[in-house]
Amino acid sequence: MTATRRLSEIDFSEYVGPGGGLWWGQGGAEPEPLVNAFLDQVDRIGEVRAFCGLTWNERLAGNLPDAVSVVSYGGLGRLRGLSRHGLLDVVPCHYSSIPRMFARQQLPNDLGLLQVSPPDVDGTVSLGIGVDYVADAIPHTGTLIAEINHRMPQTLGTERIPLSAFAAVIESDRPLHELPGRTPDDVDQRIAAHVASLVEDGDTIQIGVGTLPDAVLQALSGHSDLGVHSGMITDGVLTLIEKGVVTGARKEIDPGLVVTGAALHTTAGYDRLGAMPIEFRPASYTHAPVVLSRLESLVSINSAIEVDLLGQVGAELARGVHIGAVGGQVDFSRAAALTGARSIIALRSEVRGESTIVPSLHSGVVTTSRVDVDAVVTEHGAAVLAGCTVAERARRLIAVAAPEHRERLERSLGEETS
Repeated sequence: MTATRRLSEIDFSEYVGPGGGLWWGQGGAEPEPLVNAFLDQVDRIGEVRAFCGLTWNERLAGNLPDAVSVVSYGGLGRLRGLSRHGLLDVVPCHYSSIPRMFARQQLPNDLGLLQVSPPDVDGTVSLGIGVDYVADAIPHTGTLIAEINHRMPQTLGTERIPLSAFAAVIESDRPLHELPGRTPDDVDQRIAAHVASLVEDGDTIQIGVGTLPDAVLQALSGHSDLGVHSGMITDGVLTLIEKGVVTGARKEIDPGLVVTGAALHTTAGYDRLGAMPIEFRPASYTHAPVVLSRLESLVSINSAIEVDLLGQVGAELARGVHIGAVGGQVDFSRAAALTGARSIIALRSEVRGESTIVPSLHSGVVTTSRVDVDAVVTEHGAAVLAGCTVAERARRLIAVAAPEHRERLERSLGEETS
């Protein structure tokens, strides 16, 4: 069994050298003490490449040691700061492709840093709330170091890991990161009501995280027998389970279970996990096309930065800065549009006085193709695009744009045809 060590006793140069690379877990499962200790040592190790996903670690907001370069699948959380300073290398990819990229050694994999639950009587630990890409990366990683956090819940759905699998472990007793955000306002609630009107009883939903998704979950409280199959869940899902709204009774696969790869909760939410019918699975399951194609009731609900008049979605860049990611949006939107029930994109019609419904994407980068979008929802209504011609799609999108921008959008259509 691997003995617990003090953080100061870990010399990262023993596990990764110049030109090498490492990854670590994301979100509430980020092993922040290990990450910070690595950052303290990296300049004496030499140039190292590091992969991570969503992070709230202030050390990753911009002032990085010279020797480390950070690569990610998007600019989530504090990584936006790195992108703003030109210090983030983004690998544009579907979330479902990350497991294969680790298997092909296209992502750093000399060393993996992860946060785990306390061991059971057999000396095995759970990946807790952060299974996602971590479980898929582990088999292709040379060395693993773990933070055993006594507040990390033990979760079901993925094989436990023996302590002997780790070259070193440290122990902590610190709160898991809570999901930051604000209380949904009137605009969020109006959008959420329109989204909820497109969801049928018995549907299986995939939904993102944040204020608007929280509002959507609240708006679904009058539904029945909903299922959940999503890359990440929040407290809103737990509330719907407790209310009897989410039962999973009609799911085509994994009936009765909420399936997810990760969780972002309040502390109270983390404490409630153990009593819930939730299984945490790796990205190679949660996002796999072969799995999603079996969910004929799938409704994907995703956000965007902008949508153009063709129905193309931009969800990655704003003013040249990565503030989002392809993530699982395309995996779920495509499955919902092709073999599921409906693909929904929800967003405010206006941000900082600028329309989010635009003649063409300002970023120039299409995250989700127009053919994978069934409906675009703003506070002004739902533009159902499935089955519509190009001209009719544009008219319906203009109808849900902010009223003060509609005339300009209509003029843009005339300019294109003149």
